[in-house]
Amino acid sequence: MGYYALKIIISAILIVAISEIGKRSSFFGAILASLPLTSILAISWLYFDTKDVAKVMDLSIGIFWVVLPSLVFFLSLFLFIKNGVAFLPSMFSSVVIMSISYTGYIYALEKFEVKL
Repeated sequence: MGYYALKIIISAILIVAISEIGKRSSFFGAILASLPLTSILAISWLYFDTKDVAKVMDLSIGIFWVVLPSLVFFLSLFLFIKNGVAFLPSMFSSVVIMSISYTGYIYALEKFEVKL
């Protein structure tokens, strides 16, 4: 239970740090948020929990292949808000667009026989 709590605390501290830094400097907040810190933590937790490098490799390549459609979220959120759409509808719409992008992207990867 202590290890699980430690994982939650470290992950929460990271999210709060990004949020707090973002309040002071959107540039530095963006740099910190753009680092694959969540992926690094997830890969680390997976390794320490399983000691299975094959699982680490699978997760790593899976993350690589699905990063592209996640970028659609950030671009669409920016464009919605820039064009005067309120935050919550912008967030919802961006999540929907990202979900559609993931679906299309996964379909395209399957057509090119890329296994996730």
